[in-house]
Amino acid sequence: QVQLVESGGGLVQAGGSLRLSCAASGSIFVGNAMGWYRQAPGKQRELVATVSNSGNRNYADSVKGRFTIFRDNARNTVYLQMNSLKPEDTAVYYCNKQFTMRGDYWGQGTQVTVSS
Repeated sequence: QVQLVESGGGLVQAGGSLRLSCAASGSIFVGNAMGWYRQAPGKQRELVATVSNSGNRNYADSVKGRFTIFRDNARNTVYLQMNSLKPEDTAVYYCNKQFTMRGDYWGQGTQVTVSS
């Protein structure tokens, strides 16, 4: 069964922290680079962080130095530690493979709201 279940979002003040989790089915997770994406109201979904199967990480400039992505291959889970949050980080956050295709399954996402 294909599954992506994101959790950990919430309302936080600027400067605060949140840790997001994403439990994925093996068909999506195993052997694939994974990523965290976000979509703010009225904007396109953007990729903010990726982690390869071996643990190599990359970040969008907007989150570099504040967010950390990591994965637990034993649990098919990917995490996003978000520190020093800013109001512009407000969005629905999704996880998925780094390289997605049209028609790929997406989970429901988790809402992150940062108040100023």
